[in-house]
Amino acid sequence: MNNEPIIFILDAGGTGFKFSAVQNWHEIIEPFTIPSAAPTLEEVLQKLITGFHECETRCGAKASAISFCFPGPADYPNGIIGDLENLPTFQGGVPLKAMLENEFHVPVYINNDGDLFAYGEALNGLLPEVNKLLEQQRNPKRYKNLLGVTLGTGFGGGIVINKVLLNGDNSAGGEINRHRNPLYPTTSAEDSISIRAVRRVYGREAGIEYNDTPHPYDIYKIAMGQLPGNKEAAIASWNELATALADVLANAISLIDGIIVIGGGLSGAWPVFMPMLIKKMNEPFAGLSDGHSFSRMETEAYNLMDAQDMIRFTEKSGKMVKVPFSEQSVWYDPTKRVGVGITKLGTSSAVAIGAYAYAIEQLKN
Repeated sequence: MNNEPIIFILDAGGTGFKFSAVQNWHEIIEPFTIPSAAPTLEEVLQKLITGFHECETRCGAKASAISFCFPGPADYPNGIIGDLENLPTFQGGVPLKAMLENEFHVPVYINNDGDLFAYGEALNGLLPEVNKLLEQQRNPKRYKNLLGVTLGTGFGGGIVINKVLLNGDNSAGGEINRHRNPLYPTTSAEDSISIRAVRRVYGREAGIEYNDTPHPYDIYKIAMGQLPGNKEAAIASWNELATALADVLANAISLIDGIIVIGGGLSGAWPVFMPMLIKKMNEPFAGLSDGHSFSRMETEAYNLMDAQDMIRFTEKSGKMVKVPFSEQSVWYDPTKRVGVGITKLGTSSAVAIGAYAYAIEQLKN
């Protein structure tokens, strides 16, 4: 009999509540979704309660804990959800953690979706895969830090430092969407890194109204030449996203210094936007006061989705250098590399694994 804890999981969004259950790092039921829209707060809350009770039914067992992501703003440690744009019935502070603990009599943990996505990829996704490849190349380098970002309806992020999720003192760690937009400085970065941005730029370049623009997946197909449409406009829309994203990631990774993993609904378009993203991250500053250029980052960005770049990123480099006044030598590798890749687990699964891992950690403590 498996005595490992069962954790009920929820990925909460503005359109749907996706429920699952995880035990021993694997989903043990088929995830299911309940539409989240309802005219009153009471009805929305009842959907949450109904969903977790359905998890009990499908598992045939009670949970050891409930762990899930909910759109911010929120006081995550205390489980109080603030005013939400995507779920407008949440206003004034709703103590969701206490409500669910009263109903199910188990600990409840709530976090940001970007945080849990990053945590899942750091523990069981891209980060350990990169380190495995480094080991196979006999490269002594190992990565411990990860920046995860999600591209979709909005632009989210999370940070993991040496396997520890950074929550921040105000439950606001990793809020990467609040970076200034480098293309339109009076707006946030999210205004150029989101579904609406891809559609807006396509409409602008193609000369059509926003409501008549294709959805991003079709714009991606048009850019790839796989669907009819304005290919130049499609490429321009992904290039603008990549340009804005590159500036934000270059700023953020200069502080974090680790691996970058991209998820969310727009991440599947990486064959179009990734080359421009890496190019822009590695472009130097220009026009300094002395007339010289200056590296944009102290590190160099590599496209982990490109086979040759992955080899270059993981291959062993460096040399032995002699210790002064001795016969001793030590290994020295002056190269500084950051890798940028796409989710290995899938965004939803990474969130589920991150939520599971966070709950297990809290239960142990």
